[in-house]
Amino acid sequence: MADLLTDAEIENQLHSNWNRDDDEIVRVYEFDDYLRGVNFAQMVGEIAEAQFHHPEIVIRYSEVEVRLTSHEAGGITSDDIEMAELIESERNA
Repeated sequence: MADLLTDAEIENQLHSNWNRDDDEIVRVYEFDDYLRGVNFAQMVGEIAEAQFHHPEIVIRYSEVEVRLTSHEAGGITSDDIEMAELIESERNA
């Protein structure tokens, strides 16, 4: 299990498109239509399975919200930061 990150570590390592919400990191991705968001959520799910680190994903009509936390550690760990970076890399590919 990964160790919890300090506030300073989270601030320094968190991708600029992501925000902190207590013990989670969050990003809302916007899409032109519903199915593009659904396809994106599926891609996030595939990354999550490969990493064995599963986010909360909320699909709305034109946006998808992704929330990451390490429940077993009780907050934000390097696993969450890494998962956010992987999602960003795939989104921008």
